[in-house]
Amino acid sequence: MSGLVVNDIGVRFGGLVALESVSFEVPEATVTGVIGPNGAGKTTLFNVISGFVKPTNGSLMWEGKPFQPRPDRLVRQGVTRTLQGVGLFSHLTALENVMVGAAITRKAGLTSSLFGLPRSDRDEARLRAEALEWLERLGVAHVSGRVAATLAYPVQKRVALARALISRPRLLMLDEPAGGLGAEDLGPLADLIKALPREWDTPCSVMLVEHHMDLVMKVCDKVVVLDFGKCVAQGTPTEVQADPAVAAAYLGAAPSATSDIAAEAAALNEEVGQ
Repeated sequence: MSGLVVNDIGVRFGGLVALESVSFEVPEATVTGVIGPNGAGKTTLFNVISGFVKPTNGSLMWEGKPFQPRPDRLVRQGVTRTLQGVGLFSHLTALENVMVGAAITRKAGLTSSLFGLPRSDRDEARLRAEALEWLERLGVAHVSGRVAATLAYPVQKRVALARALISRPRLLMLDEPAGGLGAEDLGPLADLIKALPREWDTPCSVMLVEHHMDLVMKVCDKVVVLDFGKCVAQGTPTEVQADPAVAAAYLGAAPSATSDIAAEAAALNEEVGQ
């Protein structure tokens, strides 16, 4: 199949089991959310797919081929990731930060750039126009000339997202994209994420780790739930919400107990309705 396949991934740090036999698929042109309580292994999973952590066992498939990610080649492999923080170059302007993300699309060679040949000038103008377009789409074009370090955190998050999108990834990994954003920002962010799988001629798959459950349930076609490094549930948002194992992961109760609680709540609602 196209897209990403995570097969039996395990990660151990000494005696600590960070991930254990995690398997799921991110189909082409879909949005998949990865959720779970703190320490569940979400960031470790993202680090495996990004090539920052080598799994102890298991394998990855990307676009039908074995996938061994390397951070320095990730964008060329069609994969882009944002960070929990922003990861911007603090001394560059917002526009320059976004242009860095488009370096892979640069057409002019090193010689043209060094000597300022016309081909290099045209390439630079094209990249600037594309970077400004993404800043405009994310509502922050007005800060294009400002140094990143002077921007408010929510604005930096939007600039970082623009930098990720300008490379036109086929797999976009969003690590807590709503972190630090206000309620007024969540609606536009949700609309953008839902539109991304159809953004380009080549389909884009999206993976996101997020603590804002309302955002996850609104934008995701599929949700994967981790708890203590294990995949305890996966399915549509509706299926995951109804799974007792998910409530157990978040509430710390046994699945049977959460089932009883859910049943009692449903009975009470029915009684009140009468």
